[in-house]
Amino acid sequence: MCPYCEFELAPKPKGNTDAARAISSLLPQDGQIIVYILAVNGFLYLAMALFNMQNVRGGSIMDLSGSTLFLFGAKEPNYIFHGEWWRLITAGFLHAGVIHIMMNSWGLYDLGMQAEEAFGAGKLIVIYVLSSIAGFLASSLFAPSLSVGASAGIFGLIGAMIAYGVNQRSSFGSYVKGAYTRTAVWALLISFLIPYTDNWAHMGGLAGGFAAAYVAGHPRLSQPRQERYWNIAGLAMAGFVVICFVVQLVKTLNYLQS
Repeated sequence: MCPYCEFELAPKPKGNTDAARAISSLLPQDGQIIVYILAVNGFLYLAMALFNMQNVRGGSIMDLSGSTLFLFGAKEPNYIFHGEWWRLITAGFLHAGVIHIMMNSWGLYDLGMQAEEAFGAGKLIVIYVLSSIAGFLASSLFAPSLSVGASAGIFGLIGAMIAYGVNQRSSFGSYVKGAYTRTAVWALLISFLIPYTDNWAHMGGLAGGFAAAYVAGHPRLSQPRQERYWNIAGLAMAGFVVICFVVQLVKTLNYLQS
């Protein structure tokens, strides 16, 4: 189509590219993904708090019981390694108390906005979920206690930004790599000083985020078609997370009825 006279110069090509463009357009625009994740985390915490107050003796909105966390999909190694693998995904969107979710929301918003600007929406979702899975897998292998939280994914974003600096191969890349490496060191040191912190999830998330971002390659310089496919992968990953929560809901209903 001529941009001046609107005369059709040639038929518009059709095929897989059009389908990929249409599907990838369903993903929210850059700058919104982190807000969506924060909203999901907040909704789930509200649902858990209401359940906790109604079904747990002395339950409150400030701190949730272990049984509530378990029923909503917390990481529990014995159950994970006996078939409930989806807990590796659901645990990353749950929080144990108001202070817990507030601190993680602050860190996720701050780091997430920077990572989303660097990688784009599709890659960010893939990196975030994979790093959270890696974190809770490491935690399941080496820390037998119940745990939840977005911090595995947050450390994954730190690792992703380190990989961003490594892939840049420039003075700016060296600056980003150094800045986020220092952030990772300080964050790990602080987490080791805080009692009852799942440090294995943090270290696993950091490594998983670095690996996922490094494999994803130099952000924003790939072909437009590849970016559309990354957006499709992000949508697929988001759908996978939803499926995991549906499976956990069915499992929870079975637990409550038995």
